[in-house]
Amino acid sequence: MNQDAHSLTLTEIATRLGAELRGDGAQRVSGLATLRDAGPEHITFLANRAYLKDLMDTRAAAVLLHPSHAASCPTPCLTLENPYLGYAELSRLFDPLANRDPAGVHPSAVVAADVRLGAGVSVGPQAVIESGVTLGDGVVVGAGCVIGADTRVGAHSRLHANVTLYHGIIIGDRAVLHSGCVIGGDGFGFAHDGSGWHKIAQLGGVVLGDDVEVGSCSSIDRGALGDTLIGNDVKIDSQVQIAHNVQIGEHSALAGCVGIAGSTRVGRHCMLGGGVGLSGHLTICDGVQVTGMSLVTNSILEPGIYSSGTGAMDNAQWRRNAVRFKQLDDIARRLSRLEKAGRGA
Repeated sequence: MNQDAHSLTLTEIATRLGAELRGDGAQRVSGLATLRDAGPEHITFLANRAYLKDLMDTRAAAVLLHPSHAASCPTPCLTLENPYLGYAELSRLFDPLANRDPAGVHPSAVVAADVRLGAGVSVGPQAVIESGVTLGDGVVVGAGCVIGADTRVGAHSRLHANVTLYHGIIIGDRAVLHSGCVIGGDGFGFAHDGSGWHKIAQLGGVVLGDDVEVGSCSSIDRGALGDTLIGNDVKIDSQVQIAHNVQIGEHSALAGCVGIAGSTRVGRHCMLGGGVGLSGHLTICDGVQVTGMSLVTNSILEPGIYSSGTGAMDNAQWRRNAVRFKQLDDIARRLSRLEKAGRGA
């Protein structure tokens, strides 16, 4: 349940959402909650038919829903063709983080003398900002963040506590970087001489476009020579690994624990499910969806939905299937011989 200190009238909310209001527009609400948990001070929403059963019993002051469900709503309602998108906007109206950070630099922060700070920048306790950094208007730097030399952070971006940006990184406007993420660490580059490894200096950087979000404890490595490029409006979940010189097209989304090896290019409007792995030097075209736990070892050049791996099953059945998997090559050879013998007959 989300709660905010201020309240809004239903008319104000309907105007912000572009929704049609059915009911008393003067009714005020001070928070957002689920259909089941909402009280008379809350607004709630219905975006999934699975929760229709909770609609009739809701105690909310109002419900955001699709016009087709308005007749079943026992309370005032706000109707939208896409109520889930409306819920996204509604959630921001009651976000406790909004406008919480006062402008200014905390006394314990360490900020180089030549750092350029835009209007309304907030720098939290124990943050370290090195020489040559530029922070755009309204940037929020949380406690314990480290921003390396010559890095640029675009306007109205937010770095939650303990984010690390290495040197020479470019972050676009309105980025959201969650705690523990590391942008610009060295790519995994080593040369072997037959007995040991020799490090390859990673000379590129990382460029994040506008409206990018990076989840907690995710890593985006800097390029070996050119930059690692993350397009506008890309959404990256927690514990994702993006290797050096990867390129990800605009509006793509990566769920938790995705791993992308070096120099692979992912197109626009792609979705990678949780635990997906992409080998290096691949091309994934626009409009590709890869389902969870799939391993991609070849380029994908046609849009669509792709899967690999096996779903969970009873252990005894899985053990039998594992044995048969090892027999597939021999079975294929025997089948080929039988087909040839049949044609000869």
